[in-house]
Amino acid sequence: MSWPELYEILHKIVVTQMGITHLGPGEIAMMTVGGFFMWLAVAKNIEPLLLVPIGFGIFIVNFPLTPMMGTTESGHPEFLAVFYEFGLKWEMLPPVIFLGLGTLTDFGPLIANPKVLAIGAGAQLGVFITFVGTLLFGFTLKEAAATGIIGGADGPTTVYLTNALAPHLLGPNAVAAYSYMALVPILQPPIMRLLTTDEERKIRMKQLRPVSQKEKILFPLISCAIICLLIPAVAPLASMLMLGNFMRESGVVKRLSDTAGGALMNVVTIFLGLSVGATMQAETFFGDGKPLVVLTLGVVDFVFCTAGGIWTAQIINKFSKDKLNPLIGSAGVSAVPMAARVSHTEGLKYDPDNHMIMHAMGPNLAGVIGTAAAAGMFIAMFK
Repeated sequence: MSWPELYEILHKIVVTQMGITHLGPGEIAMMTVGGFFMWLAVAKNIEPLLLVPIGFGIFIVNFPLTPMMGTTESGHPEFLAVFYEFGLKWEMLPPVIFLGLGTLTDFGPLIANPKVLAIGAGAQLGVFITFVGTLLFGFTLKEAAATGIIGGADGPTTVYLTNALAPHLLGPNAVAAYSYMALVPILQPPIMRLLTTDEERKIRMKQLRPVSQKEKILFPLISCAIICLLIPAVAPLASMLMLGNFMRESGVVKRLSDTAGGALMNVVTIFLGLSVGATMQAETFFGDGKPLVVLTLGVVDFVFCTAGGIWTAQIINKFSKDKLNPLIGSAGVSAVPMAARVSHTEGLKYDPDNHMIMHAMGPNLAGVIGTAAAAGMFIAMFK
């Protein structure tokens, strides 16, 4: 073999087979974003279970020529594309996440104080404000609906709705939802302090009534029936949530309950996070500019969802004898149990003996139902 032939072969290998020659500023920018998410998880301990797989997914998929999200020569999906195709596009992973969430959820606080369901509804305010706002930026009705749901801070529901209406926005929408979900402890307290008075923050609520085991067993069955009859579009999410909770409360399938809420949920979380992160390829993210709008308006969405829950609690206080501490209104977003913990922690700053965690769990669980209801309404209207 002559030197010119050897040079041509080596040149071809470098140009066509090595990723370093294809690395551009877009890929570097997205890898930096992935690195930032992982830094938040590792250095700041901000929701590592979410941000580690998402951040690593963003990081790895932006290396050029890596066989991750494309198709093989035989037409089969590559490594991460397998989880994306069968987990997200086939809408398998979000319902399984809800199954695990149901096994970890005690609906007792919501059953004991059902009026906080109104807070879960009020906390969807940002969803509809963002829906209108995105239309002004040239989004289609389906894209606007998929983007609006971000403010509910419910990752699986955002993934489910976006995949149904605007799958090309799945990456930015899911990353935005999970990011704001993870940043609840940072984003919510300033809003809570701005919208409440010192007197309101010190309100002590009466102790919740005891909830019987019979009520806890009947609740998932009745709730599942109502949701499936009124909002059938979200039956996969709602039914799995209630199945998980029924398994928990029945007490007869502890092994199944432990698996769904433990090992299974952990495995699904890994692949969901990787799949979501892997959709954030530079060429997609910087294509038409819409992902940047999504991430920007997502903050506005989250702010108004938080405010909507607080305002709803304040409105309830005007007509109720038993006052609510408006700080629990911020828990009306779906980030369970993070938003409830933030309400509780913020309340302790103004009254160290005012323990509100159980009171805040009611609106928090109502927010899960409210966000699912909003998603079902959008699917019914636009799919």
